[in-house]
Amino acid sequence: MKGSLIIIGFFLLGVACGVAHLVPAWITDYNFYVLCALLFAVGMSVGIDGSMVQRFRALNHRLAWLPVCSILGTLAGSVAAWLLVPREVTEVLAVGSGFGYYSLSSILITEYSGAELGTVALLANITRELFTLLAAPLMVRFFGTLAPIAAGGATAMDTTLPIISQTAGREYVPVSIYCGFVTDFSVPFLVTLFLVL
Repeated sequence: MKGSLIIIGFFLLGVACGVAHLVPAWITDYNFYVLCALLFAVGMSVGIDGSMVQRFRALNHRLAWLPVCSILGTLAGSVAAWLLVPREVTEVLAVGSGFGYYSLSSILITEYSGAELGTVALLANITRELFTLLAAPLMVRFFGTLAPIAAGGATAMDTTLPIISQTAGREYVPVSIYCGFVTDFSVPFLVTLFLVL
């Protein structure tokens, strides 16, 4: 929760600095390179953890479908949201395809479709993370132990993992990491696909 509030704080600080013209405009030219560095760091963290492959192999085969169901459920929800907003369905699907990975999806969407849709993606994905952090106990109680993992999307392997572990149980940590990893990996492909359609 604290980490999400810090992220929102930095976002609002960035908006305020941009509105007040406190930073030079050329800084936005480096968004892509910062994103590449972020992806490199995520890849290194996965590569350093040598036991992750063994933990994935030990999972129940039916649980392998959890990230697929989470992705399809999110896309179905995005189509339902499209009925309420005056945007192209592909743009709404691109925003939904962030799956909580706001740092990547918002930059990709900004690069392809502009700052307005990129900001919507950022806010939508931060909201998904905050919802998972706040509602995880209720999701476990009413929908079962896999619900906060599916709701967390890409964040299930990092920022929402502690609350998932606490509410669903430590035995679901490998499932959560697996689901977050697969969902995380799909973000650049799906966001780009929907933006170029």
